[in-house]
Amino acid sequence: MRSVRRYLAEGEAGLVDRRAENGRRKVDDDYLAALVRALGDRASDHGWPRPTWTRELLVLTLRARTGTTVSPSTMSRALHEVGARRGRPRPTVLCPLSASQRRRRLAAIRDALAGAGADDVVVYEDEVDIHLNPKIGWDWMPRGLTREVVTPGKNRRAYLAGALDARDGHLLVVEGERKSARLFVDLLEALRRRHPTARRIHVVLDNYKIHKGLQAIAWLRDRGARFRLHFLPPYCPDENRIERVWLDLHANVTRNHTRRTLTWLLHDVRRWIRRRNAQTAAASRTAA
Repeated sequence: MRSVRRYLAEGEAGLVDRRAENGRRKVDDDYLAALVRALGDRASDHGWPRPTWTRELLVLTLRARTGTTVSPSTMSRALHEVGARRGRPRPTVLCPLSASQRRRRLAAIRDALAGAGADDVVVYEDEVDIHLNPKIGWDWMPRGLTREVVTPGKNRRAYLAGALDARDGHLLVVEGERKSARLFVDLLEALRRRHPTARRIHVVLDNYKIHKGLQAIAWLRDRGARFRLHFLPPYCPDENRIERVWLDLHANVTRNHTRRTLTWLLHDVRRWIRRRNAQTAAASRTAA
């Protein structure tokens, strides 16, 4: 060991920390700031033939930007220091409306909901697919072990249509074998039964075709006088609050699941929804 050799050769003086003589720290605040800026781009934005970053490409890019050369292991420490993480980017589709059109439509929906009275109900609606073949996602596991998720092979599906109450957080769900206008109409029927005295039932939803089909239009004409549909701008899932619930459902039930039949998987889904609604109701009572 170098420390032992220095002690034997120089005594206690050999144990003095000599790193202060190394000069300026390479990974200083300016270097870390340049790293954060680079991570905001894609690697291809800096002339590399691939879109994703590696430590080695970051080392080369930062050397060109700052004149400082570090090793890949030092880059790992720098990435940790700025709080960077390796994750899966979220796919998204751009809204075809202009920014001003999008803002106007969202503002109109917010104004309509803000004017909802005490006798009105406001819900956020959306559908979700339940696949027997499990969604594969991140999980913690011991070093050297790759956990396996057995898939049934032949996929089967069920579909849920849900309505998230904006005031009490209750999730109302109906099930179907197809994602069709019938599924949407069944949810509207369930809302009508759940809120028989509501003056208006405001439904915030996306532009999926089953929401605008002839069956839905006919039902709204004949039995939906109390309903008001508020269509979000295209491809704006972040504006629909129920999307967060579906993400939680997948994280807690369907991702990496081990069920071999759709019947048991749906049993788990229903149990999770019941538990969630019970917890939400308890939190609402506590807050009141």
